[in-house]
This record gives sequence, structure tokens and C-alpha cells, in this order.
Amino acid sequence: MTHFKRNISMIAVAAVLLAACGEKPKEAGTADKPAAEAAVLVGFDRATMDTSIRPQDDFWSYVNGTWNRTTEIEGEFTSAGVSLELFKAAEENQRLLIEEAAKSLSADKSSEAYKIGAMYSAYMDETAANAKGISPISGDLETIAALSSTADVSAFITKATAAGEGDLIDVQIFPDLKDSTRYLAYFFQDGLTLPDRDYYLKDDNEAFVKARGDLKEYATKLFTLAGDDAETAAKKGEAVLAFETKLAGYHWTAIENRDLEKLYNPRTRDEASEFGANFNWAGFMEGIGAPADLPVVYGQPGFFSGVDAMLGEASLDDWKTYLAFHAIHGAADYLSTDFSDARFDFVGRKLNGRTEQPPRWKRAVREVNGGLGEAVGKLYVEKHFPPEAKAAITDLVGNLRTAFANGIDDLTWMSDVTKKQAHEKLSKFTVKVGYPDVWRDYAALSLSPDDLVGNARAVAKYAYDFEMSKLGKPIDRNEWGMTPQTVNAYYDPTKNEIVFPAAILQPPFFNPAADDAFNYGAIGGVIGHEISHGFDDQGSTFDGDGNMRSWWTDEDRKAFEAQTAKLVGQYDGYEGLPGVNVQGKLTLGENIGDLSGLTAAYRAYKLSLKGQEAPVIDGLTGDQRFFLGWAQAWRAKYRPEALQQRLAADPHSPAYWRANGVVRNMPAFYDAYEVKDGDKLYLPEEERVTIW
Repeated sequence: MTHFKRNISMIAVAAVLLAACGEKPKEAGTADKPAAEAAVLVGFDRATMDTSIRPQDDFWSYVNGTWNRTTEIEGEFTSAGVSLELFKAAEENQRLLIEEAAKSLSADKSSEAYKIGAMYSAYMDETAANAKGISPISGDLETIAALSSTADVSAFITKATAAGEGDLIDVQIFPDLKDSTRYLAYFFQDGLTLPDRDYYLKDDNEAFVKARGDLKEYATKLFTLAGDDAETAAKKGEAVLAFETKLAGYHWTAIENRDLEKLYNPRTRDEASEFGANFNWAGFMEGIGAPADLPVVYGQPGFFSGVDAMLGEASLDDWKTYLAFHAIHGAADYLSTDFSDARFDFVGRKLNGRTEQPPRWKRAVREVNGGLGEAVGKLYVEKHFPPEAKAAITDLVGNLRTAFANGIDDLTWMSDVTKKQAHEKLSKFTVKVGYPDVWRDYAALSLSPDDLVGNARAVAKYAYDFEMSKLGKPIDRNEWGMTPQTVNAYYDPTKNEIVFPAAILQPPFFNPAADDAFNYGAIGGVIGHEISHGFDDQGSTFDGDGNMRSWWTDEDRKAFEAQTAKLVGQYDGYEGLPGVNVQGKLTLGENIGDLSGLTAAYRAYKLSLKGQEAPVIDGLTGDQRFFLGWAQAWRAKYRPEALQQRLAADPHSPAYWRANGVVRNMPAFYDAYEVKDGDKLYLPEEERVTIW
């Protein structure tokens, strides 16, 4: 099962909510201008706006409408927007750094420069990949073909997983959810090719039904390329779809997977026998390197019982067909272009709507990032992240924490007992900005400039061993779950930390030349979002030390859940595609994060004014600029295929609703843009949600 998987041990959780203040309402473009008014609004492009749309009816389109109407999604991408522009810029910068390193192949083979260059050079050598064809994984396919019993299947899955190439069971290492002083191994459901179980099981969505046919066609294509005759390949394609459909029936839904308490099922080797006797569970735990003196957490018990049942029920030939398909599918990008093109046609074009394959240099850069991310990151921050940016963001984070703390004090629905616990958790937050203080050591990773598949295997094994080596050791508080060149941010509840990589700390999220209102609405909203994740429906179940335990009174928890239920109801009513709505329960954590994060950012912005009135700039009040910053940060559009996946399984709402769904709950927005009853974004006060 050659999947060359790279694991990142990090739980992604969500966010919270706070109160807001308003400024004297002014209609955009009609405000009185004081003498000291600046003439130019820095950080915002008016050309993106569609002023024919009233902000009171559709704020996202008012801010981004012209851009949305005139922007075409590039063929190689599934979306367009702010985050993608930052990603593209960061990727181009990385290309220059990586190609410079590729000139260092005469250097010491143990150096990071050599390893970066070797990995990039091997991927760029398309001629060599074409000459090798499928031969780099022929041994895997022969091994699978020789499997003669269910015991052999179990042993093969164990060996592949220990090599970092497992597909059926996802192995992750992160702190014990209930004892954050130690690491545990976690097993999660995996093994599907389509994005989510619903793609296999739901017949009321045309996109899902089509995807099943595409999967069968793709599997048939891969088996044909691997040497099977047309009839045999077609039968195997049908077998793959049937097998994965059965497996999907044992998968938990995306919403069920948000229940961390139900995902926490620690088992010893002896206790794992409860999942059945067909699969060697104790042997699997031992074979992948899980210590005998530590339990393993089985995320979805029903899935593992299902795997065991399938090992007893499905034919040996079906198991071998399934394993062979995943061996080819997982390696396709590293084989000859007929395989990589077939994979792109299915994954890129049919599942995601892309119209063209990214150029090979981009795929090579992404491959190097996947294997040597922090080595590249070290070069990236030296060149592209000035110290003053880190200082500025650190100050902003401090202001947001103060604002959030003030918001806790102002809560009317929470008791003083729970407020004290919330303050204690907030005080224990760790903030990481830009890049790690301690970089990852890649000494154990050996790479070659002329062995693409060998490099992929080496990276997979290195990443797997790196994770497994944590078991039995103290928690590494210096580790990052993202590289500095990643355009993103995250909160980790098991460490109670918020992390902001360097690449997101630039325009339009953060612009040193822009005024405070704009920056607080953009990067301030992002910072507030991550802080809020510590207090959302998931994060609020962890204490300040990263342990999953209740620190709420029963009454306060009920009051919290009453507010979150209202938010679920709001987002359930938002349409993402014709006939397909946002899932309020699936996206709850992120929606709380957006709403509470922007509320905290607004409060911090008002504190930054120190009692003074914000200047009017380019006809816009400070509060109006604040909300413009937020809506511009969520300027994005998606291909229908990609949006379908997002609506099915992504915990984030579409960008349109991340902007509009939040502002309509904030009193400050009503004041800034004079939103009244009858406007499309208007919500009666009793329907607006305020949590933190």
C-alpha cells in the first residue's frame, strides 16, 4: 500500500465570541470629513467593490463584487482569492530558494541544501520517471499478488503503515487529550479515495453519483496502465468501488468526527481484541511501533470493527485488488507521466474541477515542502520575514488577548466561577509568531537526486519515525504543526497555543502601511479567530493545560449551547450551491471562531483608539474600514467541484458566508452601515448571537 503519507500531529479545533461597541452610524462615502483626513485608503482596493450592491443587503458582494465578476479561476487551481495570491507569492519565493539549493548537489550530502536540491532535482527529472514507468513499485504489486491469507493481508497492512505508507488506518501522534504531559498514538478511519463517505452512500446528490463512476473509471485506467487487459481492469475497477463503498459504510460522518469525547477510546493491546479476531490488532499495534505500556486511542470504534468484519467477509481477491489500486494510486505522481496524468484527470479535473495540471516545478516545490518543510522555511524567513513584522504581530496578539479578557468580564450569561476558569485558560495561552525557535533536524533523512520514488519512500519513513519517536518522551513545546511559508494559522488545544506562520503576516491580511482599523479587521480577525478556538464548542472542553475536562458549571454550559444552537440554525439556512446548504453543526467551531474572533478584534481596535475618534479616510469611518478589512480577507471564489467538497466535509464555511454570516450578528456593523429592518442582512436583536 504505497501512499507515501506524511503525518502532522496536530488537532485542529475552533473558536469563540465576544461583545461589540458601535460608532456613530455613517453611510459609506457620505461621512463628514475632518480637516486632518487622509486622502488615500491604504491596504484596500476600491476597484474590487460593487457599489451598486447595498452593504446592508450583501456586504461580501459590496466589497468584492467587481472582483468576483471579473476574476477567472486559473486552470491549475480550484479557487481564487486573497489566500491563493499569498500562496502563489510564497511559492514563487520558495522556488527561487529551492532552485538555488539545487545548485548545491556537489555539497556535503548531509547538508540541508543538498537534500533540498536532491529532492527537487529528482522530481524535475521527468525523463527518468518516464523511463522507469511502473517499475519502482513493481515489488509492491508482486508482494500484494502473493498474499495468500487474511493473516498475510493483516501483516502487509502493518508493514506498510510502519513504513509511513499506510492507507487504511491513519496513525497520528499527539498529546493525550486527557493528560497533556504525554504523547499517545491515535488510530483514525482512512482508506477511501473519494473525499468523504457521503460520496459513496448518498444518491440524492448528482456530484456524488458522478464521482463514483469516475472512481471506477480511474481505477480501471490505472490497472490498464499497470498491464491488465481491458476486461480484467474493468472488473477490478468495479471491485474497488464496491469495496470502498462497503468501507465507507463504517466511516463516521464529518459531524460525528467533531465529537472529541466520542473519539477518545484508549485501548491496550489485549483490549483491542474487542474489534474482532480477523485482523491482528495486537500485532498491528506492536508492528507499527506503539509501546506496549501505552494505550492507543481508537478514534472510531465502529470503523475498526468494520475493517475486521470485512477481512472476514470480503474475498482475498477483493482485498488484493483494493491494496493494489492504492499502491498505484498513491505512487502515481512519482511514476511515468501516463500514471501522473491519469491521477490528475481524476483527482484534479473530475473531483476538483481543475482544467490543467500545475507545471512540474510547482509540483516539485510542493514535494520539497512536504518533505523538508522546515529546512525550506529556514531559508524563507531569512529572506522574507523582517523582525519588525514579528514584533508588530506580537503586539497585536497582546491587544487581542486584553480585549478578549475584557469580553469575558462583560458576559451576562456566565457565572463568576466559570469566568475565573476562562481567565485562567486565557492567561496560559502560548503565542508563536513567524517561525519556530528550534528547527527540525533532518539528519536522519537521506535523499538522492536520481531516485524520485526512493526519495518519497525515505520522506514517508522519516516522517513516520519522527512522529513515533515522540512516544514515551516529554511534550515538545517548541514544535510547530505548520511551516513558516504556510498561508494559514492554527490553535492547538492540547498545548493551548496559537500559531501564526510568517507567510500569512503580509498584505492584505497585515499591511504595516494601512491604518489600525483595516489591520484589526483583517489580521486582527484572524488572530481573534485563533484565540477564540480555545473557547469554542471543542476548545472550550480543554483547560489551560491542554487537558480535555469540564471547567464549566452545568448552567453556564447550557447557556453556551443555547447560543451555539442559534448559530447552527443560522448557517444551516445558508446556501453554498444550488440545493446544497452549509452544515451548521459541521462548521460550528469555525463559525464561532469567526464571529467571536472579529468581535474581539473590534473591541481591541476600539481600545487602540484610547478614547479618541478614528479619522475618516477616503470617506470611510474607522468602523467601516474595519469591516472592509474583514470582508476583503475573505475574498474568494471556488470551482463548483471544490465547493461541493467543502460543503460535504470541510469545517469551514464558504468565504461568502464567513463574511456575511458574521457581520449580521455584530451590533457595530449595524451602526457602521445603518442596517435596518427590511435590509437583507438584518437580523432581529433576539436572533443575533453573542457568546463571548
